[in-house]
Amino acid sequence: METTLTTQQIRLLPADADALVGLCGRLDENIKLIEKRLEISIRYRAELFDISGEDANHVAAGKTLLENIYREALAKTQITPEMIHLYLQESAIESLSKTQKEKGDQLVIKTRKAFIKPKGKNQQGYVKQIRKHDINFGIGPAGTGKTYLAVACAVEALEADRVERIMLVRPAVEAGEKLGFLPGDLSQKIDPYLRPLYDALYEMLGFELVDKLIEKNVIEIAPLAFMRGRTLNNSFIILDESQNTTREQMKMFLTRIGFGSTAVITGDTTQVDLPRGTSSGLAHAMHVLRGVDGISMTLFSSADVVRHPLVQRIVEAYDRFDLETEEEKKARAQARLEAQAPPSTGDK
Repeated sequence: METTLTTQQIRLLPADADALVGLCGRLDENIKLIEKRLEISIRYRAELFDISGEDANHVAAGKTLLENIYREALAKTQITPEMIHLYLQESAIESLSKTQKEKGDQLVIKTRKAFIKPKGKNQQGYVKQIRKHDINFGIGPAGTGKTYLAVACAVEALEADRVERIMLVRPAVEAGEKLGFLPGDLSQKIDPYLRPLYDALYEMLGFELVDKLIEKNVIEIAPLAFMRGRTLNNSFIILDESQNTTREQMKMFLTRIGFGSTAVITGDTTQVDLPRGTSSGLAHAMHVLRGVDGISMTLFSSADVVRHPLVQRIVEAYDRFDLETEEEKKARAQARLEAQAPPSTGDK
C-alpha cells in the first residue's frame, strides 16, 4: 500500500537573506532538527518552503514553527538548536497524536552497502524506538542484534545528514584487563574492545570509507572515561557493553547528550565484568530511568537471538541454571531458619 504524504508550502515574508540563514542554521542544523523531531521533510529555495510528511498534524505544526522562528530571526534573535528545542517543548507539538503506522514487514534500515531488515517484533520495535527517542536502551543476551541494529541506525542517520558524526564508546573493562597493559597508542589499545562495532561499520559502509571517516573524525572512537567534560550535539552515540559501567560512569555518559543527538546504550546484565562488589550502571539505570519521558527501553530475550541456533540454546541453558540456583538458595535459607527455630515444648 502506498504511503500518502501531506504537503504544505509557505513563503516566509518579508524575504530577508540574513534571517533565512539564521532560521536554517549552520549546515541546515536547525532544519534537520525540526525534521527529526516532527518526522517531516523540509525543502526550501530562498523564502519558499515545502513541508511534507505522513502526519498532517505534524506538517501543520512544522509550518507554524517555521513561521514563529522566522519572526524571531527577523528580529535579529540568534536561532539555536536549544531555542528550537524550547519551542517544541513549550508548544507540546511532539505530543500530537501520530497517524503514521509502520508495517513490520516494511521496516528496513538503508545503508550504502546493505539493506537491513529487523527480524521479529522486538527488533522492529527497537528500531522504531531509536528513530523516535533521543536516548534508547537495548538490553538482552548476546546475539539479539542490539548492537548491530544500533550501528545500522547510526549509519542511516549519518548518510541522511540527520547527524554530523557517529561516536562509538565502550568501557574498557574486559576480564580484569586494563588499557595501560595493552601495547600501542590509545587507538590501538581500544581497538580490540570495539571490534564488533568496526565489523558492522565495514559491512555497511566498506573498509575504505570507514577508514576515511575515522581520519576525518566523522566516526570517532573513544573509551568511556574520555567522555567526561564533553557535550555532544548532532551526533549518534553508541555505548556498547554498558553493563560494565559503574553508576557514576552511566550518569556521566547520559548527561553528555546534547541537542540533535541520539544515544543508544546496549548491554547484557548477565555478563558483568566489573570488580566484585561494584554494581552495574546499566542495571541501576534500568530502575532509575524507567518511565522517564524521551527514553526508551527495549528488553530482548533468548527468543530474539538471531545467531546460530545453538547460541539461543546456550542462553536458555544459563537462564535455567541461574533460576534453579536462586530457588535452591531460597530453599537452603528456609531450611536454616527452620533449623534455628526453638523446638516446640508442647502444651502443659
